[in-house]
Amino acid sequence: MTDCKFAGDAEVIDFARRHSGQFEAGATLNVEEIGDGNINFVFRVFEPGGASVIIKQALPYVRIIGEGWPLSQDRIRIEAEALMLEADYCPDLVPKVYHFDADRSAIVMEDIGAYENLRHALVARARLPHLADQLGRFCADTLFHTSDLYLDAHRKKEMVARFINPDLCKITEDLFFWDPYCDHERNNINPLIHSEAEALWSDEPLKLEVARLKHRFLCAAEALVHGDLHSGSVFANAEGTRVIDPEFAYFGPIGFDVGSLIGNLLLNYAGQSQLPGDDAERQAYREWLLQAVATFWNTFSGRFLGHMEAHTADPSLDLPAYREALLADLLADSLGYAGTELIRRTIGLAHVLDLEAIEDAQQRAQAETLALRLGRTLILERRAFDSIEAVLERIREWVTRNASPVTRFRCASLRSAASYVSSPAL
Repeated sequence: MTDCKFAGDAEVIDFARRHSGQFEAGATLNVEEIGDGNINFVFRVFEPGGASVIIKQALPYVRIIGEGWPLSQDRIRIEAEALMLEADYCPDLVPKVYHFDADRSAIVMEDIGAYENLRHALVARARLPHLADQLGRFCADTLFHTSDLYLDAHRKKEMVARFINPDLCKITEDLFFWDPYCDHERNNINPLIHSEAEALWSDEPLKLEVARLKHRFLCAAEALVHGDLHSGSVFANAEGTRVIDPEFAYFGPIGFDVGSLIGNLLLNYAGQSQLPGDDAERQAYREWLLQAVATFWNTFSGRFLGHMEAHTADPSLDLPAYREALLADLLADSLGYAGTELIRRTIGLAHVLDLEAIEDAQQRAQAETLALRLGRTLILERRAFDSIEAVLERIREWVTRNASPVTRFRCASLRSAASYVSSPAL
């Protein structure tokens, strides 16, 4: 593949007209570049007052940096094929793909502009009635049906080969499992929590568990994971949910997708402790977020169990005891990866609005400290919880115990690295 960038608006419009099937002949079309993506170009082509489509194009480098950071264009094929595969099992939860053009490294797909970016919706404290159960269904259905539980051995291995994605996996390997645990130049740290970051860098028990999680990310080809399933890759409204941007897709641990979503809900939970607004409203929304975590996990695990009971193809895996053990392992994995998401979004390269929208640096530091300590607890104690309810009860008890003005986090009295490492995270 080559640098096949559209030369201008006219080429984008012509591409949409020829490949989408959504516009009448002779319709007047406009185009706008949309989104705040760092890697790809995204355009909206629309007829004023009429139909519209999205075009996503991948160039052989990172969009915001240029040729100084080369990146395989095969990522756009992976994204197109992942979206079409996900549509086999959850057609109502992903945008429709109208066309994929390998020569132009471009996808034409459904415009989901009627939905709001989930991260923005959560910061605004939107209550989305279908979000948690639909995300649980998405994870259960896409992950089960691309796993060895469902696929025969030859088909599974063919798919693993087709979704090899080394360039984008390397980004994840660094940003999740390396940068936040050392004094890396890519890290972006609020100076008021620098001592907390330094404590993580010297926390050998934590780094051991992160190494174990990374090893599974490298080696456990359990299912086709989305690979970048954070709040920015989900759009939602009161009627439904859409999952986008699976360009990081590869065969990896099932808990990575599930944990990434849990981690993002808990990032907002941490942020809501200090985001602007009425205190009672913020606290009520934080409880809604915890309930969403419970609904998401229980929907996922219940549906995944149902699939195992009805559709496990390998008789050696079709055992009640194995199903129970696997779900316990998936919960532990999911909590661990949720913890890495909390930590990397707080002191790593890519920060999130859930915390960055807190304008006061000291208040933001309080929320960031909570996110770091939640993350550490989930990583270190991920096998100590036998249910999602036990996890959430632990969080509620700890936050209640530390919510008074006397005991609330204060940046001026952050613990030393030594006491941080030797004390329970929560």
